[in-house]
Amino acid sequence: MSTSDSSPLGGEPSTAGRFLFEVDGVEIGMFREVSGLRLDVTVEEYVEGGQNGYVHQLPGVMRWPHLMFTRGLVQSDALFAWVGRSSGEGFSGNDNKLTRSTGAVTVINHTGVRLRSWELDGVFAVSWSGPQLLADSDEALNETLEVAHNGFRSVTK
Repeated sequence: MSTSDSSPLGGEPSTAGRFLFEVDGVEIGMFREVSGLRLDVTVEEYVEGGQNGYVHQLPGVMRWPHLMFTRGLVQSDALFAWVGRSSGEGFSGNDNKLTRSTGAVTVINHTGVRLRSWELDGVFAVSWSGPQLLADSDEALNETLEVAHNGFRSVTK
């Protein structure tokens, strides 16, 4: 196997340092974990009369699972400013119409170089979970964000 075959980015296999989440060009923040970057295609089966050797399999609906972002607690309010535009008073101020955004998840290596991005269509927040606050705990304070979207496309930087 050649070196360029060992990594989709060419060269050595890349390791992730951080993940940047942006919405409409605004940095929401850096995250240490992103999961759910995946596409599932349902399969429709068609049984043809007289054909007993196999069943035709045809591509069906594309499904894009929600993305889950995890990071340590930060002081920035960019996340809540974005969520506020599509929920609560921001939602009612927009005649109860959901404002979907364009988002991006970017892999950034340990030197700060942007390696690859996935542009997301129709992004909106569906859940946020804050840290468990215990005075006698030495666990890291983490927050988790869940977002829905209508699909993504890969972009090489």
